[in-house]
Amino acid sequence: MPPAAVRQLEQGGAVPLARTPKLSHNGGMSTEALRPARNPAFTVITAGLLGGAGDITYAIVFHGLRGIAPERIFQSVASGLFGRASFQGGMATAAAGAALHFFISIVAAGVFYLAATRVRALVRQPLIFGPLFGLAMWLAMNFVIVPLSAARTPTFDDTFRVMTDIMSHVFLFGLPIALVTRAGLKD
Repeated sequence: MPPAAVRQLEQGGAVPLARTPKLSHNGGMSTEALRPARNPAFTVITAGLLGGAGDITYAIVFHGLRGIAPERIFQSVASGLFGRASFQGGMATAAAGAALHFFISIVAAGVFYLAATRVRALVRQPLIFGPLFGLAMWLAMNFVIVPLSAARTPTFDDTFRVMTDIMSHVFLFGLPIALVTRAGLKD
């Protein structure tokens, strides 16, 4: 409780209640716009970097345990632009892959942020909509974006890898983006 409110209570006065969110007629799915944060770019970039860091950390650890070097993980991302040649490009294509990975993450965070300014439930219930956004991103990446790129078409023959990859997008990508967006938007 703020110090001013404590003093007011000690003096026997009433303390005004904090404004509570209004429930909409459709169960909280109000499309009334939220006021944007003072610095939306900071919120989007922070959300994208955090979500991207969670996702790439999972990839480096998971594939590292299988003997694949981090450089190759980033070259795999770069293969979306350069095809198989990315694996012959050394640190240059690995750096391009890292930049591309975080660019995609920041763009995804921007999409979530814009949607959240119009659909309040996205930030009012980040524990639901963050993971759903992560799942949607996994589906978009594996069934639309990567197949349309120069990268090798994804395979789904390793069930454990597929399931952990989905969980990574749900909890290490989508959830942080939703939580940072929530913190960045003001009611």
